[in-house]
Amino acid sequence: MNEDKIKWCIRQKKGISLTEPKQHLAKAYMSEADDTLENVFLAKGKWKVITAYYACYNALYSILAMCGIKCEIHDCTIELMGLFDFAASDIKYIKMLKEDRIRTQYHLQDIVLKEEAKPKIFVSKCKGVLASLDSKQVEDVRKRIERLNLGTAQDGGNDD
Repeated sequence: MNEDKIKWCIRQKKGISLTEPKQHLAKAYMSEADDTLENVFLAKGKWKVITAYYACYNALYSILAMCGIKCEIHDCTIELMGLFDFAASDIKYIKMLKEDRIRTQYHLQDIVLKEEAKPKIFVSKCKGVLASLDSKQVEDVRKRIERLNLGTAQDGGNDD
């Protein structure tokens, strides 16, 4: 986890902020991830990459909702994976999938979803992380963000 990037994310208007932990919202995001994941296998062309990304992103966001973390900047959400039990390969995968989504959705490049099983594996990994979260872990994650937020205030909030 890049603490400087997290501090930058905290300073952004729609970046990282703490709210009340929301179990119902976590369940809703995971349900959305499952629904979207089903569509990955029905989609064709660019929509396969786009739906794969959003299935994975929603599964990841369910973990943040459980911890009471709000973030509307995808890069910042992905950066927070370092606070949880994700391997470097998991982080690399969702970053690559995000870039593929951008390239196919906004730059109209022909991108093929490689390894169609990977989104399902990623969503399953998120379910495991979510299921393993207990109140102490949630508190620890929130305290780490609070400390970084304090550090952001102390460094003057510059965007250097």
